[in-house]
Amino acid sequence: MNLQSVQLHYIREGQGQPVLLLHGWPGFSYDWRRVVPLLAPFCDVIAPDFRGFGQSPKPQGTAYTPQHLAADIIALLDELALSKVIVAAHDMGSTIAQTLAQTYPERIASLILLNPPYPGIGLRRFDKDVQHEFWYQQFHNMPWAGAVIGSSKENVRLYLSHFYEHWAGKAAITPDELDTIIDMYSKPGHFEASIAYYKARAAAKTASAITTAAPVTIPHRTTVLWGDADPVMRSDWSDRLADYFDQVTITLLPGIGHFVPTEAPQDVAAAIRSHLQKSE
Repeated sequence: MNLQSVQLHYIREGQGQPVLLLHGWPGFSYDWRRVVPLLAPFCDVIAPDFRGFGQSPKPQGTAYTPQHLAADIIALLDELALSKVIVAAHDMGSTIAQTLAQTYPERIASLILLNPPYPGIGLRRFDKDVQHEFWYQQFHNMPWAGAVIGSSKENVRLYLSHFYEHWAGKAAITPDELDTIIDMYSKPGHFEASIAYYKARAAAKTASAITTAAPVTIPHRTTVLWGDADPVMRSDWSDRLADYFDQVTITLLPGIGHFVPTEAPQDVAAAIRSHLQKSE
């Protein structure tokens, strides 16, 4: 596998202990807009755009696996001369955070994961009663999906607005914020590149779900915040976290949906700051 990295766009504020913020879909580094101001007085905050997202490069091909995205992050840390970072991650970013912890454990101080996909969910993601929430992942694997949605700004708005409305437990976004996201995703090639991750992950997700191998645990201190109103990453799926994380604590957030960084920024910032006080 060619893991040649690309140079990532990122935002950086504050100084002190470094904290890396990894975004989800449908988003980019802008996912952390309400968290960064709460953290910048206390630490060095870095929020990159993954390859294929935001202002980062969008290479052609299939190099969008978690391993590729993790290698990009390590290259960014090397460029910034950061030997070890606290990682906070949302949605697909949580998958990349776990890949970092398993592949480059010496570079990770600790983890804060928000509604994380993790192997303990297993075959439950394929249950009939949740497939109406996961349809978009099958759609993203259609060869024409990017062209259909990315063909006009109106299509992008209609499509992404569904997720920001349906996945939120409460008002997670303002009209101006939604406009900013639509403007980014409507740029030529941007929507198509954003779903390359799903195409690269399709086979691996199924293989991970059906594996009978013993869990590979993550030793790092891990804090999980899980919105109990998330319709797509259900909070009851948190029941096996202890099988996959050696040092994990979980807090359920009442009434919070999928977009934890924007729905509960104070809770997220507080969780990250608790790691600043205790990480080595």
